[in-house]
Amino acid sequence: MNTSEMIDFLQEGGLDARLVALYGKSALYQQRLRYQKALAAFEDHYGNALDVRIFSVSGRSELLGNHTDHNRGCVIAAAIDLDIIAVAAATNDTVVRVTSEGYPEDVVNISEFTAPCEAHFSKSDALIAGMCTGLVKNKHRVGGLLAYTTSNVLKGSGLSSSAAFEVMIGNIQNHLYNNGSIDNREIAAIAQYAENVFFGKPCGLMDQMACAVGGIVAIDFADNKHPVIENLKFDLAQKGYALCIVNTGGNHADLTPDYTAIPAEMKAVAAAMGKAVLGEEKEAAVIAAIPRLREQVGDRAVLRALHFFAENRRVSTGKNALATDDLALFLETVRASGSSSFCYLQNVYTAKNVAEQGLPLALCLAERFLQDKKGAWRVHGGGFAGTVQAFVRESDVAEFTALMNTVFGEGACMALSIRPEGATAVV
Repeated sequence: MNTSEMIDFLQEGGLDARLVALYGKSALYQQRLRYQKALAAFEDHYGNALDVRIFSVSGRSELLGNHTDHNRGCVIAAAIDLDIIAVAAATNDTVVRVTSEGYPEDVVNISEFTAPCEAHFSKSDALIAGMCTGLVKNKHRVGGLLAYTTSNVLKGSGLSSSAAFEVMIGNIQNHLYNNGSIDNREIAAIAQYAENVFFGKPCGLMDQMACAVGGIVAIDFADNKHPVIENLKFDLAQKGYALCIVNTGGNHADLTPDYTAIPAEMKAVAAAMGKAVLGEEKEAAVIAAIPRLREQVGDRAVLRALHFFAENRRVSTGKNALATDDLALFLETVRASGSSSFCYLQNVYTAKNVAEQGLPLALCLAERFLQDKKGAWRVHGGGFAGTVQAFVRESDVAEFTALMNTVFGEGACMALSIRPEGATAVV
Protein backbone atom coordinates (compact mmCIF):
# COMPACT_ATOMS: atom_id res chain seq x y z
CA MET A 1 0.00 0.00 0.00
CA ASN A 2 1.12 3.54 -0.67
CA THR A 3 0.54 6.22 1.96
CA SER A 4 -2.98 7.12 0.78
CA GLU A 5 -4.06 3.49 0.79
CA MET A 6 -2.45 2.97 4.20
CA ILE A 7 -4.30 5.97 5.65
CA ASP A 8 -7.60 4.56 4.34
CA PHE A 9 -6.72 1.17 5.85
CA LEU A 10 -5.93 2.84 9.17
CA GLN A 11 -9.14 4.87 9.22
CA GLU A 12 -11.19 1.75 8.44
CA GLY A 13 -9.81 0.04 11.54
CA GLY A 14 -7.37 -2.24 9.74
CA LEU A 15 -4.62 -1.56 12.32
CA ASP A 16 -6.83 -1.43 15.41
CA ALA A 17 -5.82 -4.84 16.74
CA ARG A 18 -2.13 -4.04 16.44
CA LEU A 19 -2.52 -0.61 18.00
CA VAL A 20 -4.48 -2.00 20.96
CA ALA A 21 -1.81 -4.68 21.49
CA LEU A 22 0.93 -2.04 21.58
CA TYR A 23 -0.75 0.83 23.42
CA GLY A 24 -3.92 -0.41 25.08
CA LYS A 25 -7.55 0.14 24.17
CA SER A 26 -7.81 3.54 25.82
CA ALA A 27 -5.08 4.94 23.54
CA LEU A 28 -6.55 3.64 20.27
CA TYR A 29 -8.05 6.91 19.00
CA GLN A 30 -4.95 8.93 19.91
CA GLN A 31 -2.63 6.44 18.20
CA ARG A 32 -4.77 6.31 15.06
CA LEU A 33 -4.34 10.06 14.72
CA ARG A 34 -0.61 9.81 15.45
CA TYR A 35 -0.08 7.15 12.79
CA GLN A 36 -2.18 9.06 10.26
CA LYS A 37 -0.10 12.18 10.89
CA ALA A 38 3.12 10.19 10.38
CA LEU A 39 1.85 8.76 7.08
CA ALA A 40 0.88 12.22 5.86
CA ALA A 41 4.29 13.59 6.85
CA PHE A 42 6.06 10.82 4.94
CA GLU A 43 4.01 11.71 1.87
CA ASP A 44 4.86 15.38 2.28
CA HIS A 45 8.59 14.58 2.32
CA TYR A 46 8.83 11.65 -0.08
CA GLY A 47 5.66 11.49 -2.16
CA ASN A 48 2.99 8.83 -2.60
CA ALA A 49 4.54 6.54 -5.23
CA LEU A 50 6.15 3.87 -3.03
CA ASP A 51 4.72 1.04 -0.97
CA VAL A 52 5.26 1.80 2.70
CA ARG A 53 5.42 -0.13 5.92
CA ILE A 54 5.10 1.06 9.52
CA PHE A 55 7.44 0.12 12.37
CA SER A 56 7.56 0.69 16.12
CA VAL A 57 10.34 0.47 18.72
CA SER A 58 9.57 1.02 22.38
CA GLY A 59 11.41 3.18 24.83
CA ARG A 60 12.72 1.46 27.91
CA SER A 61 12.76 1.90 31.65
CA GLU A 62 15.53 0.52 33.81
CA LEU A 63 13.88 -1.04 36.85
CA LEU A 64 17.01 -2.24 38.66
CA GLY A 65 20.70 -2.26 37.84
CA ASN A 66 21.84 1.37 37.74
CA HIS A 67 25.15 1.65 35.84
CA THR A 68 26.01 -2.03 35.91
CA ASP A 69 25.73 -3.17 32.28
CA HIS A 70 28.92 -1.48 31.07
CA ASN A 71 30.97 -3.51 33.57
CA ARG A 72 29.26 -6.79 32.68
CA GLY A 73 26.80 -6.72 35.52
CA CYS A 74 23.09 -7.48 35.77
CA VAL A 75 19.96 -5.40 35.12
CA ILE A 76 16.19 -5.60 35.05
CA ALA A 77 14.58 -3.43 32.40
CA ALA A 78 11.21 -3.07 30.71
CA ALA A 79 9.80 -1.89 27.40
CA ILE A 80 7.28 0.92 27.83
CA ASP A 81 4.31 2.24 25.89
CA LEU A 82 6.19 5.32 24.68
CA ASP A 83 7.83 4.59 21.35
CA ILE A 84 9.34 5.77 18.11
CA ILE A 85 7.34 4.93 14.99
CA ALA A 86 8.58 5.02 11.42
CA VAL A 87 6.90 5.02 8.03
CA ALA A 88 9.45 3.58 5.60
CA ALA A 89 9.90 2.40 2.02
CA ALA A 90 12.72 0.57 0.27
CA THR A 91 14.54 2.21 -2.64
CA ASN A 92 16.78 0.93 -5.43
CA ASP A 93 20.00 2.64 -4.30
CA THR A 94 22.34 2.67 -1.29
CA VAL A 95 21.19 5.96 0.22
CA VAL A 96 19.33 5.99 3.52
CA ARG A 97 17.27 9.15 4.00
CA VAL A 98 15.61 9.62 7.37
CA THR A 99 13.56 12.61 8.46
CA SER A 100 12.82 12.66 12.18
CA GLU A 101 10.08 15.01 13.30
CA GLY A 102 11.59 18.31 14.37
CA TYR A 103 15.06 17.60 12.94
CA PRO A 104 16.82 18.06 9.59
CA GLU A 105 16.90 15.10 7.24
CA ASP A 106 19.80 12.64 7.58
CA VAL A 107 21.19 11.48 4.23
CA VAL A 108 23.68 8.62 4.44
CA ASN A 109 25.20 6.69 1.55
CA ILE A 110 25.72 3.39 3.34
CA SER A 111 28.12 2.13 0.66
CA GLU A 112 30.49 5.02 1.46
CA PHE A 113 30.06 5.77 5.18
CA THR A 114 31.37 2.40 6.39
CA ALA A 115 33.96 3.41 8.99
CA PRO A 116 33.73 5.64 12.08
CA CYS A 117 34.53 9.30 11.56
CA GLU A 118 35.27 11.50 14.57
CA ALA A 119 33.70 14.51 12.84
CA HIS A 120 30.36 12.64 12.94
CA PHE A 121 30.56 11.57 16.58
CA SER A 122 27.34 12.39 18.51
CA LYS A 123 25.41 12.84 15.23
CA SER A 124 22.43 10.79 14.13
CA ASP A 125 23.88 10.06 10.69
CA ALA A 126 26.68 8.17 12.44
CA LEU A 127 24.11 5.92 14.12
CA ILE A 128 22.55 5.13 10.74
CA ALA A 129 25.94 4.34 9.22
CA GLY A 130 26.96 2.30 12.25
CA MET A 131 23.81 0.21 12.19
CA CYS A 132 24.12 -0.57 8.49
CA THR A 133 27.83 -1.34 8.76
CA GLY A 134 27.16 -3.59 11.75
CA LEU A 135 24.46 -5.47 9.88
CA VAL A 136 26.82 -6.05 6.96
CA LYS A 137 29.58 -7.24 9.32
CA ASN A 138 27.06 -9.77 10.67
CA LYS A 139 26.39 -10.94 7.09
CA HIS A 140 22.94 -9.38 6.72
CA ARG A 141 21.54 -7.42 3.79
CA VAL A 142 21.09 -3.67 3.85
CA GLY A 143 19.71 -1.24 1.30
CA GLY A 144 18.56 2.27 0.62
CA LEU A 145 15.34 3.55 2.11
CA LEU A 146 13.18 6.55 2.87
CA ALA A 147 11.81 6.94 6.36
CA TYR A 148 9.89 9.44 8.44
CA THR A 149 10.03 8.96 12.21
CA THR A 150 8.19 10.51 15.11
CA SER A 151 8.81 9.76 18.74
CA ASN A 152 7.20 10.38 22.12
CA VAL A 153 10.25 8.91 23.87
CA LEU A 154 11.43 12.24 25.18
CA LYS A 155 15.05 13.06 24.39
CA GLY A 156 17.12 13.24 27.56
CA SER A 157 14.37 11.60 29.62
CA GLY A 158 16.32 8.48 30.51
CA LEU A 159 13.90 6.39 28.43
CA SER A 160 16.52 5.70 25.76
CA SER A 161 15.48 7.79 22.79
CA SER A 162 18.88 7.26 21.12
CA ALA A 163 18.77 3.49 21.64
CA ALA A 164 15.24 3.37 20.23
CA PHE A 165 16.43 5.26 17.13
CA GLU A 166 19.37 2.90 16.60
CA VAL A 167 17.20 -0.16 17.01
CA MET A 168 14.63 1.38 14.67
CA ILE A 169 17.20 1.63 11.85
CA GLY A 170 18.00 -2.04 12.37
CA ASN A 171 14.32 -2.92 12.63
CA ILE A 172 13.54 -1.26 9.29
CA GLN A 173 16.50 -2.89 7.53
CA ASN A 174 15.51 -6.23 9.06
CA HIS A 175 12.01 -6.19 7.62
CA LEU A 176 12.66 -4.40 4.32
CA TYR A 177 15.73 -6.41 3.32
CA ASN A 178 15.92 -9.54 5.52
CA ASN A 179 12.27 -10.66 5.77
CA GLY A 180 12.34 -10.06 9.52
CA SER A 181 14.78 -12.93 10.02
CA ILE A 182 17.24 -11.11 12.31
CA ASP A 183 16.62 -11.73 16.00
CA ASN A 184 15.96 -8.54 17.96
CA ARG A 185 18.73 -9.45 20.40
CA GLU A 186 21.24 -9.33 17.57
CA ILE A 187 19.86 -5.99 16.43
CA ALA A 188 20.38 -4.69 19.97
CA ALA A 189 24.02 -5.82 19.96
CA ILE A 190 24.59 -4.12 16.62
CA ALA A 191 22.99 -0.95 18.02
CA GLN A 192 25.51 -0.94 20.87
CA TYR A 193 28.29 -1.31 18.30
CA ALA A 194 26.90 1.66 16.36
CA GLU A 195 26.76 3.85 19.47
CA ASN A 196 30.18 2.81 20.80
CA VAL A 197 32.14 2.86 17.54
CA PHE A 198 30.37 5.29 15.19
CA PHE A 199 28.63 7.64 17.67
CA GLY A 200 31.57 7.75 20.10
CA LYS A 201 29.66 6.97 23.29
CA PRO A 202 30.87 4.10 25.52
CA CYS A 203 27.41 2.85 26.50
CA GLY A 204 26.47 -0.60 27.76
CA LEU A 205 23.94 -2.90 26.10
CA MET A 206 20.96 -2.58 28.44
CA ASP A 207 19.16 0.27 26.66
CA GLN A 208 19.26 -1.32 23.24
CA MET A 209 18.35 -4.77 24.53
CA ALA A 210 15.32 -3.57 26.49
CA CYS A 211 14.06 -1.45 23.58
CA ALA A 212 14.45 -4.36 21.17
CA VAL A 213 13.21 -7.35 23.19
CA GLY A 214 10.08 -6.05 24.96
CA GLY A 215 8.32 -6.93 28.22
CA ILE A 216 10.26 -7.11 31.50
CA VAL A 217 13.67 -8.70 31.07
CA ALA A 218 16.48 -9.63 33.41
CA ILE A 219 19.84 -9.47 31.64
CA ASP A 220 23.18 -10.84 32.82
CA PHE A 221 26.03 -9.32 30.81
CA ALA A 222 28.81 -11.54 32.20
CA ASP A 223 29.38 -12.74 28.64
CA ASN A 224 28.86 -9.48 26.81
CA LYS A 225 28.69 -11.14 23.40
CA HIS A 226 26.08 -13.63 24.56
CA PRO A 227 24.13 -12.02 27.43
CA VAL A 228 21.70 -14.22 29.33
CA ILE A 229 18.21 -12.79 28.92
CA GLU A 230 15.23 -13.93 30.97
CA ASN A 231 11.69 -12.74 30.32
CA LEU A 232 9.91 -12.05 33.60
CA LYS A 233 6.16 -12.56 33.54
CA PHE A 234 4.91 -9.90 35.93
CA ASP A 235 1.94 -7.60 35.42
CA LEU A 236 2.49 -4.38 37.35
CA ALA A 237 -0.88 -2.95 36.32
CA GLN A 238 -2.67 -6.07 37.57
CA LYS A 239 -1.14 -5.34 40.98
CA GLY A 240 -2.72 -1.90 40.91
CA TYR A 241 0.51 0.04 40.27
CA ALA A 242 1.71 2.45 37.61
CA LEU A 243 5.29 3.14 36.62
CA CYS A 244 5.70 6.91 36.84
CA ILE A 245 8.58 8.82 35.28
CA VAL A 246 9.16 12.41 36.40
CA ASN A 247 11.09 14.62 34.01
CA THR A 248 12.77 17.27 36.15
CA GLY A 249 13.81 19.30 33.11
CA GLY A 250 17.48 19.47 34.04
CA ASN A 251 20.11 20.79 31.68
CA HIS A 252 21.92 17.94 29.91
CA ALA A 253 24.56 20.17 28.34
CA ASP A 254 28.14 19.04 28.93
CA LEU A 255 27.17 16.01 30.99
CA THR A 256 29.03 13.48 28.84
CA PRO A 257 32.14 13.64 31.08
CA ASP A 258 29.95 12.91 34.12
CA TYR A 259 28.36 9.90 32.43
CA THR A 260 31.60 8.50 31.04
CA ALA A 261 33.40 8.92 34.38
CA ILE A 262 31.23 6.22 35.96
CA PRO A 263 32.22 3.29 33.71
CA ALA A 264 35.75 4.69 33.50
CA GLU A 265 36.19 4.77 37.29
CA MET A 266 34.67 1.31 37.71
CA LYS A 267 37.05 -0.01 35.05
CA ALA A 268 39.93 1.79 36.73
CA VAL A 269 39.23 -0.23 39.88
CA ALA A 270 39.06 -3.39 37.79
CA ALA A 271 42.34 -2.52 36.05
CA ALA A 272 44.03 -1.97 39.39
CA MET A 273 42.92 -5.50 40.25
CA GLY A 274 44.28 -6.86 36.98
CA LYS A 275 40.86 -7.20 35.33
CA ALA A 276 39.14 -5.55 32.39
CA VAL A 277 35.79 -4.89 34.09
CA LEU A 278 34.34 -5.31 37.58
CA GLY A 279 32.20 -8.21 36.41
CA GLU A 280 35.40 -10.27 36.24
CA GLU A 281 36.38 -9.56 39.87
CA LYS A 282 35.10 -10.65 43.27
CA GLU A 283 33.76 -8.09 45.71
CA ALA A 284 35.78 -9.55 48.60
CA ALA A 285 39.01 -9.04 46.67
CA VAL A 286 38.14 -5.39 46.01
CA ILE A 287 37.29 -4.78 49.66
CA ALA A 288 40.57 -6.33 50.74
CA ALA A 289 42.43 -4.03 48.36
CA ILE A 290 40.70 -0.78 49.39
CA PRO A 291 43.75 0.76 51.14
CA ARG A 292 45.75 0.36 47.93
CA LEU A 293 42.85 1.31 45.67
CA ARG A 294 42.26 4.59 47.51
CA GLU A 295 45.77 5.65 46.57
CA GLN A 296 45.58 4.37 42.99
CA VAL A 297 42.09 5.38 41.82
CA GLY A 298 40.53 7.50 44.58
CA ASP A 299 37.65 7.10 46.99
CA ARG A 300 34.83 7.84 44.55
CA ALA A 301 35.93 5.08 42.21
CA VAL A 302 35.96 2.64 45.13
CA LEU A 303 32.47 3.71 46.18
CA ARG A 304 31.18 3.26 42.64
CA ALA A 305 32.72 -0.21 42.51
CA LEU A 306 31.03 -1.17 45.76
CA HIS A 307 27.72 0.11 44.36
CA PHE A 308 28.25 -2.16 41.35
CA PHE A 309 28.57 -5.32 43.43
CA ALA A 310 25.65 -4.47 45.71
CA GLU A 311 23.45 -3.49 42.77
CA ASN A 312 24.07 -6.87 41.12
CA ARG A 313 22.78 -8.55 44.29
CA ARG A 314 19.74 -6.29 44.24
CA VAL A 315 18.99 -7.34 40.67
CA SER A 316 19.07 -10.97 41.77
CA THR A 317 16.76 -10.19 44.69
CA GLY A 318 14.41 -8.19 42.48
CA LYS A 319 14.30 -10.91 39.83
CA ASN A 320 13.39 -13.53 42.43
CA ALA A 321 10.80 -11.19 43.93
CA LEU A 322 9.05 -10.76 40.59
CA ALA A 323 9.27 -14.49 39.86
CA THR A 324 7.61 -15.31 43.20
CA ASP A 325 5.03 -12.51 42.95
CA ASP A 326 6.50 -10.67 45.96
CA LEU A 327 5.82 -7.04 45.06
CA ALA A 328 6.65 -5.76 48.56
CA LEU A 329 10.18 -7.17 48.37
CA PHE A 330 10.64 -5.84 44.86
CA LEU A 331 9.65 -2.31 45.93
CA GLU A 332 11.94 -2.51 48.94
CA THR A 333 14.79 -3.48 46.60
CA VAL A 334 14.00 -0.56 44.27
CA ARG A 335 14.24 1.85 47.21
CA ALA A 336 17.59 0.36 48.21
CA SER A 337 18.84 0.76 44.65
CA GLY A 338 17.89 4.43 44.66
CA SER A 339 19.64 5.01 47.97
CA SER A 340 22.83 3.39 46.70
CA SER A 341 22.80 5.44 43.50
CA PHE A 342 22.43 8.64 45.52
CA CYS A 343 25.02 7.85 48.20
CA TYR A 344 27.66 5.73 46.51
CA LEU A 345 27.27 5.85 42.73
CA GLN A 346 26.76 9.63 43.10
CA ASN A 347 24.85 10.28 39.89
CA VAL A 348 21.96 12.47 41.02
CA TYR A 349 23.55 15.85 40.29
CA THR A 350 26.70 17.20 38.74
CA ALA A 351 29.42 18.91 40.75
CA LYS A 352 29.74 21.35 37.85
CA ASN A 353 26.43 22.95 38.77
CA VAL A 354 25.57 22.22 42.39
CA ALA A 355 22.79 24.80 42.42
CA GLU A 356 20.72 22.70 39.99
CA GLN A 357 19.49 19.63 41.85
CA GLY A 358 16.19 18.73 40.25
CA LEU A 359 16.73 14.99 40.71
CA PRO A 360 17.37 15.17 44.47
CA LEU A 361 14.36 17.47 44.82
CA ALA A 362 12.12 15.05 42.93
CA LEU A 363 13.45 12.12 44.99
CA CYS A 364 12.82 14.02 48.20
CA LEU A 365 9.24 14.83 47.20
CA ALA A 366 8.62 11.25 46.05
CA GLU A 367 9.90 9.89 49.35
CA ARG A 368 7.70 12.25 51.37
CA PHE A 369 4.65 11.31 49.30
CA LEU A 370 5.20 7.57 48.89
CA GLN A 371 6.92 6.35 52.04
CA ASP A 372 3.58 5.69 53.77
CA LYS A 373 1.79 4.61 50.58
CA LYS A 374 3.69 1.41 49.77
CA GLY A 375 5.54 2.94 46.83
CA ALA A 376 9.14 3.15 45.64
CA TRP A 377 11.38 5.80 44.09
CA ARG A 378 14.87 5.98 42.56
CA VAL A 379 17.02 7.88 40.09
CA HIS A 380 16.27 6.71 36.56
CA GLY A 381 18.78 5.94 33.83
CA GLY A 382 22.16 7.63 33.57
CA GLY A 383 21.40 10.29 36.15
CA PHE A 384 22.87 13.76 36.82
CA ALA A 385 19.85 15.42 35.18
CA GLY A 386 16.64 14.15 33.69
CA THR A 387 14.25 11.78 35.40
CA VAL A 388 13.33 9.85 38.49
CA GLN A 389 11.25 6.69 38.56
CA ALA A 390 8.44 5.91 40.97
CA PHE A 391 6.16 2.94 41.50
CA VAL A 392 2.82 4.43 42.49
CA ARG A 393 -0.49 2.82 43.37
CA GLU A 394 -3.14 3.61 40.77
CA SER A 395 -5.27 5.24 43.45
CA ASP A 396 -2.42 7.68 44.22
CA VAL A 397 -1.31 8.49 40.67
CA ALA A 398 -3.48 11.59 40.22
CA GLU A 399 -2.28 13.19 43.47
CA PHE A 400 1.34 12.22 42.83
CA THR A 401 1.17 13.60 39.28
CA ALA A 402 -0.35 16.87 40.47
CA LEU A 403 2.45 17.32 43.03
CA MET A 404 5.23 16.69 40.52
CA ASN A 405 3.64 18.79 37.79
CA THR A 406 3.26 21.71 40.21
CA VAL A 407 7.00 21.65 40.92
CA PHE A 408 8.47 20.64 37.55
CA GLY A 409 5.85 21.86 35.08
CA GLU A 410 2.74 20.52 33.40
CA GLY A 411 3.34 17.12 31.84
CA ALA A 412 6.50 16.44 33.85
CA CYS A 413 5.03 13.29 35.39
CA MET A 414 4.14 10.46 33.01
CA ALA A 415 2.30 7.31 34.11
CA LEU A 416 3.51 4.49 31.85
CA SER A 417 2.61 0.91 31.06
CA ILE A 418 4.93 -1.97 30.27
CA ARG A 419 4.37 -3.28 26.76
CA PRO A 420 5.06 -6.85 25.64
CA GLU A 421 6.70 -6.00 22.28
CA GLY A 422 9.93 -4.15 21.67
CA ALA A 423 11.05 -3.70 18.05
CA THR A 424 8.29 -4.74 15.68
CA ALA A 425 6.71 -4.27 12.29
CA VAL A 426 3.23 -2.86 12.85
CA VAL A 427 2.19 -3.62 9.27
